Amino acid sequence: MTWLLAGCMVAAAEPVVWTVTGPVPAARLGRVLVHEHVLVDFGGADVATPERYDADEVYRIALPHLEAVKRAGIDTLVECTPKHLGRDPVLLRRLSEASGVRLVTNTGLYQGKYLPEWARTATVEQLAADWTKEAREGLDGTGIRPGFIKIAVDGPPISELQQRIVRAAARTALANGLPITMHCPSGRSALQAVDLVEAEGLPASRLIVAHSDAEPDPELHYAVAARGAWLSYDGIRAEAAEAKAKLVAAAYARHPERLLISQDAGWYHVGEPGGGQFVPLDWLPREFTGKLAAAGLPAEAVERLLVTNPAAALQTTEGK
Repeated sequence: MTWLLAGCMVAAAEPVVWTVTGPVPAARLGRVLVHEHVLVDFGGADVATPERYDADEVYRIALPHLEAVKRAGIDTLVECTPKHLGRDPVLLRRLSEASGVRLVTNTGLYQGKYLPEWARTATVEQLAADWTKEAREGLDGTGIRPGFIKIAVDGPPISELQQRIVRAAARTALANGLPITMHCPSGRSALQAVDLVEAEGLPASRLIVAHSDAEPDPELHYAVAARGAWLSYDGIRAEAAEAKAKLVAAAYARHPERLLISQDAGWYHVGEPGGGQFVPLDWLPREFTGKLAAAGLPAEAVERLLVTNPAAALQTTEGK
């Protein structure tokens, strides 16, 4: 089996990442921001629909930010808005085609009021079946396939409901080869989630722990990385740049092969006039990379953090 990518044939055995415009060889992703947002609707699962916003307005507002991040040297952006929080694959495809930035979207579910009622009582098997259908047939009837599974955990300890979601994500990952990005409030919850995915037979290397830099105890960071999961330091913003650079440098010294960086920036806020304040996406590649050298990171660190590690973390492996 082969795929036609940008005029060339790529063997199915070659690791790829599914973007909103089709599969791309993981080795050709270029520079990647692994956790950003274009649009988010915090209204809740029972009200969050495309009718709550004007897609053309979102397009006009978001496009200059994507063009700016492209000029700053970013080739691929992982859009982490899950279903029932404003996931819009068609809008993302429009923006990708116009800006030249590859965008990656997701299957999966979040937590709290962003879970539809059916998911609260669904079995692990039912959740995994729903996400597997999206992974194989595309999202919302669009044919656009997800490049990862987006979930969330609470705790510690993780509630029974969110444990089911973690286990379902692991089964979906095993069946379809997709990585998991997990919103996580603490290092101890992350370690419990590693236990859960490994109990399902999924290697921890397929789990990206979002917001790892929010955990105040760095020893818990290193414990998560030692288990094989990815540390996603994705709260990197200008207001704490020096502190974040030191944090990245310390983690890089311990686990350079398990570290990712991003900003969790953006986004058009549904329900706010004009989408509210859109936090620029191009600050990290323009400004933060220079601060890493000042914090003592070697010259090759930026390449590893923005190119090599994201390609390894995001690649779709061979599913069942």
